[in-house]
Amino acid sequence: MENHSPKHPDQPWRALEFYSGIGGMRYSLTRAGVNAEIVEAFDINDKANDVYEYNFGHRPHQGNIQSLTATDLDSYRAHAWLLSPPCQPYTRQGLQKQSNDPRAFSFLNILELIRDTSHPPTMLFVENVVGFETSDTHARMIEILVKADFVTQEFILTPLQFGVPYSRPRYFCLAKRKPLSFQIPHFDNQLLQSPSPLFGHADEVALCELDQTQESMDKLIQSCKPIESFLEFKNTTQQPVSSSLESTNAKDDFGAPETDDKGDGHDISSLEQYFVPLNLIERWGSAMDIVYPDSQRCCCFTKSYYRYVKGTGSLLATVLPEKKGKSSPLKEQGLRYFTPREVANLHSFPEDFDFPQHISLRQRYALLGNGLSIAVVSPLLQYLFAESS
Repeated sequence: MENHSPKHPDQPWRALEFYSGIGGMRYSLTRAGVNAEIVEAFDINDKANDVYEYNFGHRPHQGNIQSLTATDLDSYRAHAWLLSPPCQPYTRQGLQKQSNDPRAFSFLNILELIRDTSHPPTMLFVENVVGFETSDTHARMIEILVKADFVTQEFILTPLQFGVPYSRPRYFCLAKRKPLSFQIPHFDNQLLQSPSPLFGHADEVALCELDQTQESMDKLIQSCKPIESFLEFKNTTQQPVSSSLESTNAKDDFGAPETDDKGDGHDISSLEQYFVPLNLIERWGSAMDIVYPDSQRCCCFTKSYYRYVKGTGSLLATVLPEKKGKSSPLKEQGLRYFTPREVANLHSFPEDFDFPQHISLRQRYALLGNGLSIAVVSPLLQYLFAESS
């Protein structure tokens, strides 16, 4: 492992984007205004690569990231590696096999390659679910980074802290290889739950665990924009309740009506298909998270949203009852799913982001559910790439 030759101030940082998905990391880099370029992206999912290519005009390298070698990575002479590896080994709902989960192997392989490369990265950015920070994969990552002379600053942040009414806390690791340093080195090798350092406010930081008091959460939510600011269909209170009448289509046990996964002749823009059938409301209403256009918080959308209604994301009430909540009959509130465009808006994707027509509705939700929050990642990347003063 050798040191990079110094980068000329006018030259852009060269970055590799691993597990590129639908391009959230690349959009975040653009939004951050950093003088950096993605020299290659990598993802095994062909549908995700279709979407990435549709929006950026470049198709990511498609294949198993685990097969990449040090020679492969050296050929890019990249300064930064940006990684958003699979989260399933660390989720609360999963088996929590951590590093023994096959889906963790490729990430561990990438980390191990740092010591074998002739031109190792000078910066790393890692995103994953909350829970990763207590895993054995995390312990191994920190061990590798320390041996390679990196310093780290870790964060657990949610879009709610950036004014977005979306509860999606995520873990982030920012790493810089010496002699590079962070703008606020006081927080080196610490886990922060506040975004204050990103904006130069070192005195406002709380360490380690998220503050879960109801008072602090209420204050955070009150600072967020209302959900209606992110809606594709604004005039929701005028939608007829009859739109959520019993559907005659085939359904999953606790999911949405079956749709044409090929997307042929399927009108994604039709609002009708987003209303929740009454039989699902009757069966699963007690487990549903209901929000309203003036709500300032909604739950995290998972890749199973629209396939299932339980625990996969919030539903929007389009007819306002006299009293909000489940004390009023849910079947009279015109419940519907958020559209893919609305989910993309809550992930802070730009207006010109779109899906190619052949990507089905379910595939759109699944790809978005695996995405990241640009509102959160963008300032983190800005902070990572900033030169220390």
